Amino acid sequence: MTLGQPLGSVTQGSLTGGLEVRLHPDILVEDMRVGKFLVVQGVRSRFFCMLTDVALGTANQRIIANPPSWEDTFLREVLAGSGTYGTITLAPMLMFTPPLEYGEIGGWGDGENGTKQASKSQNLSSLASFQPQTSTTMELMPVKTIPSHFSQVYDASVEDFRRVFGWEDDPQRKNFSIGKPLDMDVPVCLDLNRFVERSNGVFGKSGTGKSFLTRLLLAGTIRKNAAVNLIFDMHSEYGWEAVSEGKQFSTVKGLKQLFPNKVEVYTLDPESTKRRGVPHAQELYLSYDQIEVEDIKLCSRDLGLSDASIDNANILFAEFGKSWILQLLSMTNEEIKLLCEEKRGHQGSITALQRKLFRLENLKYMRAACPHNYVNQVLRSLEAGKNVVIEFGSQSDMLSYMLVTNMITRRIHQHYVSKAEKFLQTKNPNDKPTQLMITIEEAHRFLDPAIVQSTIFGTIAREMRKYFVTLLVVDQRPSGIDNEVMSQIGTRVTALLNDEKDIDAIFTGVAGAGALKSVLAKLDSKQQALILGHAVPMPVVVRTRPYDSVFYQEIGDAAWEERSDEEVFAAAELAKADLGF
Repeated sequence: MTLGQPLGSVTQGSLTGGLEVRLHPDILVEDMRVGKFLVVQGVRSRFFCMLTDVALGTANQRIIANPPSWEDTFLREVLAGSGTYGTITLAPMLMFTPPLEYGEIGGWGDGENGTKQASKSQNLSSLASFQPQTSTTMELMPVKTIPSHFSQVYDASVEDFRRVFGWEDDPQRKNFSIGKPLDMDVPVCLDLNRFVERSNGVFGKSGTGKSFLTRLLLAGTIRKNAAVNLIFDMHSEYGWEAVSEGKQFSTVKGLKQLFPNKVEVYTLDPESTKRRGVPHAQELYLSYDQIEVEDIKLCSRDLGLSDASIDNANILFAEFGKSWILQLLSMTNEEIKLLCEEKRGHQGSITALQRKLFRLENLKYMRAACPHNYVNQVLRSLEAGKNVVIEFGSQSDMLSYMLVTNMITRRIHQHYVSKAEKFLQTKNPNDKPTQLMITIEEAHRFLDPAIVQSTIFGTIAREMRKYFVTLLVVDQRPSGIDNEVMSQIGTRVTALLNDEKDIDAIFTGVAGAGALKSVLAKLDSKQQALILGHAVPMPVVVRTRPYDSVFYQEIGDAAWEERSDEEVFAAAELAKADLGF
C-alpha cells in the first residue's frame, strides 16, 4: 500500500498528551488545519490521528531576536526546515494492528512461551524496506501505545477512512453518511443501530444549523428504519417546508415531503398548518382531565407557581381526581375557603393556582372534554411504524411546548414500559416494542438540574435503552442540562459553541477532552460539526452533508425502493381518492 508523501516526523509525545510532529521542509504549515486526519506509520502498527494544534518553532533564539525581512526570500528559504520549522500536535485515536501470526516486519521469531516476537534490531533494520499491509488485513484497536521516534506522518487515505467509519451501502450495518472530513471527499458514517441505542444530542449556538443537523439525522433514521420517531416540532421546521437559513429566502423540504408514506403530521393549530399548505395533517387536542399534577409541576416556572401551590394541587387531585382542574376553575372564593378548612389546604395558594391556571383557557388545543383520546391515536401511529411530527404553529410558547411534550411523553413512556416488561417476560419477538426516539428542542428547560429528577425526560435519559425509548435533545445551552444526564448522552453532534461553560458541558464524561475543546472552538459557524460518542468509533470533525436537492433525490429514491407492494398499492389508492375516482 502506498502512503504518499510523508509530511513530517514524530519527535516526542505521550499517550495522554499527544504526539509532537516536526513538519518536513517542503510541507507548508498553512496546509495543516485543526481537525484534519493523519496517520502515523509505526514499526508494527499504523495510528489514526486527529490534528489538534499547529505551532511554529525555531532551532535558535537568535533567529527570533533578529528575524530576516519578509523581502529577503533567499534567507527565509535557507532557514526553512533547519532554523525555522512548523510543528503539529496529533491525538492518536485508533490503531491498525496486524494479526499476531503476521511476521513480515523484520521476521518475527518465536519468543518465550512460544509467542511471536520481533527483535528491536530486526524491526529497525527492516524499516527502510517495509511495505505496510492494507488496512483491510489489519485489526482496528483502541490506542494503547504510541509510535517510536521519527515515525513518518502521512495524510489519511480513503481506505483508512472506510476502515474506521465504514460506508453507507454496507449491507451488514445501518450506516448513514452525516458528512465528510474537512479536507477529503469520503463519507463519514454514523452507525444508526448504535445511535438509537442511547439518548443523543445536537448542540450549537444560535444560527449554526442545529435544525438542519437534526433534520439530517431524522431523515437517516427514517430511511434506514433504525427507529420510529416522535418529533415535537416547536417551530414547524421538521414536518413540512421550512425557511432556509441562507442569506436568500428559500425553503427546504420537510420529512413528510421526503417520506410521504412514513411520516404523519399532527397539529395543535390546524389553522396555521392549513395556511402553510400541509396536506393530510391530523388535528390534536388535549383535555383538562388528562393533565396531572406532574404536568403542571414541570410548567411551574412558566406559570409562576410556587411550591406551596403545587402542594395544594395535590390536595385538589386527591379530592376531585381527574376533574381537579375543571373543579378548581369553577370554584368560588367561598368554596375554596370551605375546602381548605376541611382538607387543611392553604386558601391563598389555591386561589393563586386558580388564577394562574385560567391561562389554560387561552390555549387553542385545550378542551374541557375530547370526543376521543388523541394521545392514543398518536401511539397507534407509532406502533404502526409511522414517524409522528407534532406541529405547534402559533402555540409555540414555552408553556405550551413543555405542557404538551410532557403530557404526551409520559403516557407513551408508560405504554412502552408495559410492553417492554411483557416482552422481557414472554421473550416473544412479536411482543418486542419498536425502538422509539423522541426529539425535543430547548432541552435544558426539561433537563434542568433543579427539576430533572422528577421529569419523564430525565427518567428516559437515565434509563438509556431499557424500555426501547431514547431522546434526541436539541439545544444551544448544553451547560443548562444536568451533568448526570449529559454523561448519559451517547452521541453528541456539536456545531460551533463559544461559551466556555457550554464547551465544558459537551465533554462531560469524555476522556481526553482537552485537545478536543480546541477543535470545537475553531469550527466554522456553518456546516461544520464535531461528532463524538457511541455511534462513531472516534471523535471526528465533518463538513455536514448538504440538505439540498441532491439529498432529496438520494433519500426519495431509497424510500421508493424500500416500499413494499402493499405500501405502493396503498399510495396508489390514496392518489386515486385525491383525484376523485
